Amino acid sequence: MTRESLPTEAKTSRDSYVWLGMRLVLPALWLGLIVGISLIEAPLKFTAPGITIPLGLGIGRLVFGAMNIVEIVILAAWFFATFGRGLASSYQRMVSAAAAVLLVKVVWIRPQLNHETDLVLSGASQGGSLWHYAYIACDGALILLLIAALWAGIRALRH
Repeated sequence: MTRESLPTEAKTSRDSYVWLGMRLVLPALWLGLIVGISLIEAPLKFTAPGITIPLGLGIGRLVFGAMNIVEIVILAAWFFATFGRGLASSYQRMVSAAAAVLLVKVVWIRPQLNHETDLVLSGASQGGSLWHYAYIACDGALILLLIAALWAGIRALRH
């Protein structure tokens, strides 16, 4: 890859290679995290022998809590690699949209899910809350946004 084939921002500084790399690696890492945890681990957990609903919910609460912390760290680094670097506003909007979805997921939906989990663990509820579907919808939106950001990043490298 020559310097002439990189976006304008990359031609100005060797540091820009780091920012370009971060704008590809960070959304890819976040996408892998969501696919691995939300689409693979969470559904399979309840099919394991000996896993009870209370045990599965307890594990899920720990895993998703840790995942949300990692998502926030990835987003913070992605913001740092994106804003103030002369990028197209469409790319910045994708990052901002991902931030908004994550904010909804962590600040609004997760506390509701924790409350529902408490009710199930205490025996006051059988589970099956609509909040789970809202969380899944947020992860679906993030998957689409992250794929779009990766596509945009790859296209930027090609031009």
